[in-house]
Amino acid sequence: MTQNREIPAQTGHIELPRIEPDAGMSKTLHNGLEILELLARTPNGLSVSEIAENLGVHRTVAHRLVRTLEAHRLCRRDDHKRISLDTGLVALAESVEQDLRTLARPILEDLADSVEATAHLVVRESDTTVRAMMVIEPRRSDVHIAFRPGQVHPLDRGSAGLAILGSLPPRPDERPEVTRARRMGYAISAGEVVSTTIGISAAVPSRAGGTQAAIGVSVFEADDETRLASAVMSAASALGELLR
Repeated sequence: MTQNREIPAQTGHIELPRIEPDAGMSKTLHNGLEILELLARTPNGLSVSEIAENLGVHRTVAHRLVRTLEAHRLCRRDDHKRISLDTGLVALAESVEQDLRTLARPILEDLADSVEATAHLVVRESDTTVRAMMVIEPRRSDVHIAFRPGQVHPLDRGSAGLAILGSLPPRPDERPEVTRARRMGYAISAGEVVSTTIGISAAVPSRAGGTQAAIGVSVFEADDETRLASAVMSAASALGELLR
C-alpha cells in the first residue's frame, strides 16, 4: 500500500524588492506597479491616503492611479473604501503559469515514476523566496512524500532555491552549498525545508530574463544520489529546451 506523508502548507507575506525608477522608465507606470506590489504586501488593504503616503505622491495622483487599476480589474475598493488586489491579476498570472505547468507536467510525471519519488517544479517569487508551482506524486511506489503546491520558502534554503542560486553568477557571501550546486549541476539539501526530507534539484536552463525555476525530487533517503541527480538534471534540461 502506498503511504503518503503530508507536509502542511506554509503561508506568509512575500517581501517584494523595492525598485528605484531611472530616467528611462515611465514614472506613472512605475507608481502604478508599486501600488500593486504594496497591496501584495498588505492583504487587509489600504486607503488612498495610505497609498499616497507610501508612494510619496499627492493624494490626487494616488486616486487617479487607483482608478486606472480598478478599471483594469487589478485592484478593487471595498465598502470601507480600502483598496486591495482584484481578480484581473489572477487572469494575467494564470496565462503565464499555465503555459509553464502544461510543458512541465509530462516531464515531472516521467521523473516521479522513474525514480519513484515526488517530483516538483519550484519558481523564484522574489529576491528572497521561491514557490512550489507544481507537485507530482509517483503512480507506483511503496512510500513517497506528499505536499501541496503553493508553499513558499526562503530562496537560500532547500535544494530548489540553492539550485537556482547556483545557476546565477557567484556572490562573495553565498553558501558553500550554492557553490557546490554551480559546480555539480544540482543541489542537495537535508531537512532545510522539512526536517525529515531530502531534496535534490537542478535549475531549469532558460533564456536571459526568463523564468528562474528548478525541478527536483523529495525523498526520505538519498543512497543513490548520483542516479537521482542525473534524472533531475535530465528533466530540468528537457524543460529548458521546451522553454527556448
